Amino acid sequence: MIDFFGFDTEAAASQFEAPFEHALREVKPYRLTVRDKQRREKWWQFGRSGSNLRSALSPLERMIVTPRVSKYRLFTWQNVNIRPSDATNAVARDDDTTFGILHSCFHEIWSLRLGTFLGKGNDPRYTPSTTFETFPFPEGLTPDIPAADYADDPRAQAIAGAAARLNELRENWLNPPDLVERVPEVVEGYPDRILPKDDAAAKELKNRTLTNLYNTRPAWLDHAHRALDEAVADAYGWGDDFRAGTLTDDEILARLFRLNQERAANES
Repeated sequence: MIDFFGFDTEAAASQFEAPFEHALREVKPYRLTVRDKQRREKWWQFGRSGSNLRSALSPLERMIVTPRVSKYRLFTWQNVNIRPSDATNAVARDDDTTFGILHSCFHEIWSLRLGTFLGKGNDPRYTPSTTFETFPFPEGLTPDIPAADYADDPRAQAIAGAAARLNELRENWLNPPDLVERVPEVVEGYPDRILPKDDAAAKELKNRTLTNLYNTRPAWLDHAHRALDEAVADAYGWGDDFRAGTLTDDEILARLFRLNQERAANES
């Protein structure tokens, strides 16, 4: 990827000789044929700058991302210097509480019912307008509130602890110390490179994907998710029902829908 954001003239962009020459050779001929004036005249830049997302991410060191289409509704952390493609949804939050709420069964059930499906595998598609923007977060832990404002809330702390533990366990499985070595990136501000220690490690690491992990769903992963779901249930005030096993998927969806409608009525 070559990102010339902020370099609005060819003269400015051409100071970076190697990437500019590559774009001149591989990108410009096609861009001169498109109808879109912006893409044609600013051929060295992205068609869409993503300036709103860049602004939202600028004070953060990490962001929450999820694939637009995926067999499982998975959320991961990524460094903000990474540019998400149009196949990825990015959430401009860096707190474990938001990460935990999004990765709970409550948001998963909501997103599956209100999202769409795509492809031969009929995989769920995450559509932010219907799945994220409509989702009723626990009261006082909504995304319009700065994370610092609820940092002392015991509910937020419980969710954050469970979410951080889930992420730690998954990362240890994806990139175990006996298989990888971490090499500092030459450009400051970017995450370390994770490299296999040898050919055998490289072969093993190819199988260590989140999809494969959730296909097998080992007991430790199940326990970590249950701890997270319980913390989020407590934040909604539904913890006793969750522990009693009375919160079926349909019941969760009904309660979330009632919250959605109540808040919509209060805003109107």
